[in-house]
Amino acid sequence: MEFLYFFALAGLLVGFVVGLTGVGGGSLMTPILIHFGVSPAVSVGTDLLYAAITKGGGIYVHHKKRNVDWRIAGLLCCGSIPAALATLWFLSASGFDSETVNTLIKVGLGWTILITAFVILFKQQIMRYSRQNDIWITRLTGSHQNAATIIVGLVMGVIVTLTSIGAGALGTVALFLLFPFLPVVRLVGTEIAHAVPLTLVAGLGHASVGNVDWNLLFNLLIGSLPGVFVGSHLAHRVSDKYLRPGLAVMLIYAGSKLAF
Repeated sequence: MEFLYFFALAGLLVGFVVGLTGVGGGSLMTPILIHFGVSPAVSVGTDLLYAAITKGGGIYVHHKKRNVDWRIAGLLCCGSIPAALATLWFLSASGFDSETVNTLIKVGLGWTILITAFVILFKQQIMRYSRQNDIWITRLTGSHQNAATIIVGLVMGVIVTLTSIGAGALGTVALFLLFPFLPVVRLVGTEIAHAVPLTLVAGLGHASVGNVDWNLLFNLLIGSLPGVFVGSHLAHRVSDKYLRPGLAVMLIYAGSKLAF
């Protein structure tokens, strides 16, 4: 029981970072769980439901402020939900033993964290280049843009289901490349509206095969909910110039340990 209290503290820390920066939830939480002896499969399954619950309130807030493009969120779900179900089916029907599945998840998690760190570190440059060069809008018609959005959702569905991360930083940047003139706050709100059903479906799928520790989930939520609240209120007082590089360095370290 005392050990579970430590995870409440971990939830507080990760929630604070998420509130402060807007990213880093799964990228930090899942490696922390693995580091302290939770199996990769259970870490991913537990973190998926953790993400669905903590981000659930965000849908209401963003919808109320008209920060959600439901058409784009629906297109993403058209790709991500079937991809999540297919990934879950593959993991259960592949015949791999638990050690092989855990190794697959661990390596995939490591590389996804490294890519996420790169995106966080160079997010502003990527967005600036996309907006200045208008690289997608000039090449894609409306129907092609819709198809590309579904494909992005499909890729995100596989990545998130396998590793529990990527719905935040990677998803938002991918949407920005497709819709460079959509306000950033609307992109964030749309990605949250997409991330909640995706992580919920993937998390429940993992739970159905025993990959969720419910006591652990409860303790993470006890810490994370006040952590997100406090971090969100302090976000405007801390320079993004120092936050994002610091977070990227932590992710590079964690991702390297898992991938290699």
